[in-house]
Amino acid sequence: MQNQPMNVALIQRSASTDPQENLEATISDIRRAAEQGGKIICTQELFRSQYFCQSEDHANFELAETIPGPSTKAFSQIASECGVVIVASLFEKRAPGLYHNTAVVFDADGSELGLYRKMHIPDDPLFYEKFYFTPGDLGFKVFSTRFGKVGVLICWDQWYPEAARLTALAGAEILFYPTAIGWHPAEKAEYGEAQHSSWETIQRSHAIANGVFVAAANRIGHEGDPDGGIQFWGQSFLCNPSGTIIAKASQDKAEILMAECDFSTIDQQRTHWPFLRDRRIDAYSPIVNRYIEQS
Repeated sequence: MQNQPMNVALIQRSASTDPQENLEATISDIRRAAEQGGKIICTQELFRSQYFCQSEDHANFELAETIPGPSTKAFSQIASECGVVIVASLFEKRAPGLYHNTAVVFDADGSELGLYRKMHIPDDPLFYEKFYFTPGDLGFKVFSTRFGKVGVLICWDQWYPEAARLTALAGAEILFYPTAIGWHPAEKAEYGEAQHSSWETIQRSHAIANGVFVAAANRIGHEGDPDGGIQFWGQSFLCNPSGTIIAKASQDKAEILMAECDFSTIDQQRTHWPFLRDRRIDAYSPIVNRYIEQS
């Protein structure tokens, strides 16, 4: 593991209807990111397909794959070839009738370090994920890689400070959020700016509260019904432990977003803003309740 600044890269792109084409394009982007100096590289959520959770359709289970499987083999090879750490988001078929929204982390020698299975599963119009995904059962994970301690959460996990806190407490220096989020086109004019601002703000707050880097990789493009569907808002970003955005992608362009992250600054941030020191862990047990009833 290195203790020096390094480049973190996020792959932001549109998705076609061909899973193999999406895999090959993402592998190509990872190779390009490595050539540009990227050391830790993250895909967007469920990059191998268009975002199928817009409908409840049993045929979409055919998009899932086992782990290990063809995608993990390809990522292991490219991680070893390029000497990079990869965070890859996949639709996992764990067993017949049991599926997860999963991220796999590969070290720079191509070894598979482990899985994170999405813990918070949404069920909203055009985001019908509960139909497809069983909630994760591996807890909040941190992976010690050649280039740093990597925490991974996935999309809807972005809104939960508990998830970010527990991952940071397990030693994460950077939180990755593979993401597929966008606007309902009919709502964009009225709510779009506020929705995007909330999404960005909550993740920047995780960086501040925990003294970690945060990286969110989103997709672009319109998918689904031409008169509805989802317009993915892109705008992948990286921010430092003070919550300052250090790199941000566009709304509508395929990009390899890259920024230098220096994990050695985390100690300084946490000693100047000592939120972890001052936590009242003796007073937090009620957090495990669904709601605190007042008599």
